Amino acid sequence: MHNYPARVGPYLCGSAQPLLWIAGPCVLESEEQAIEIAEELRRIADLLSVQLVFKASFDKANRTSSDAYRGPGLKEGLRILAEVSRTTGLPVTTDIHESSQAAAAGEVCDLLQIPAFLARQTDLLVAAARTGKAVNAKKAQFMSPADMRHVVTKLTDAGCQNVLLCERGTFFGYGRLVNDMRAIPEMQELGVPVVFDATHSVQEPGGLGGSTGGKRAMVEPLAKAAMALGAEGLFCETHPEPDGSPSDGPNMIPLGEIEGLMRRLLAIRQATTDLAETL
Repeated sequence: MHNYPARVGPYLCGSAQPLLWIAGPCVLESEEQAIEIAEELRRIADLLSVQLVFKASFDKANRTSSDAYRGPGLKEGLRILAEVSRTTGLPVTTDIHESSQAAAAGEVCDLLQIPAFLARQTDLLVAAARTGKAVNAKKAQFMSPADMRHVVTKLTDAGCQNVLLCERGTFFGYGRLVNDMRAIPEMQELGVPVVFDATHSVQEPGGLGGSTGGKRAMVEPLAKAAMALGAEGLFCETHPEPDGSPSDGPNMIPLGEIEGLMRRLLAIRQATTDLAETL
């Protein structure tokens, strides 16, 4: 089945559309920082003609340690995201962890994200679908690409007409994720666009003892492979000083390096498109 475009706010995400770029810090820290990051990402997106959705979490509900910073919470987090959107004109997204959060998040966000650990949670999927907003469901680290057909069915049966699936790695023993890049075309066969999460794919869960580790250097090679395979979207978290971030620092790309990375990835995407048109 050929994938159809999904509408995400003002954008269309699909094989014949500009790249959908979901980017931002892992977790909200302050309004000022969120706007600073969003404005720089907006500049790059406009320069490179990509479709940018700003992403940040209001709550990191699955932190390794109970002592870890989780975020500002639902009410304050959505207020900050609304201000980011108002200031920059960007659509925004965040992840929801409970069905009771969906309606409020849907009032602010053009795209709702379903965390990978919760991809099988029927009530959460149905609540997200009923907001009328696009939904980006991350493939669980323990699920096969084919099993995501049930996620798509749950969402569409509940009324969601704009579904995206996201590849973010698969458990490979303890504390390690690997990417089976076959997941991208296999999930596209389910009839929906596929986003590649380049930064969470390099996580090492629990790798730092009380927190998640990762290998930032592997983000670009994996993202290049995803672009060559035709992923319609790219998820990539970024931060002005990743090593000082309270969440997922080892996996995020420094904000000052993100433009160069995107230029290289888009060159591969364009070369792949050009090659396909000549064959």
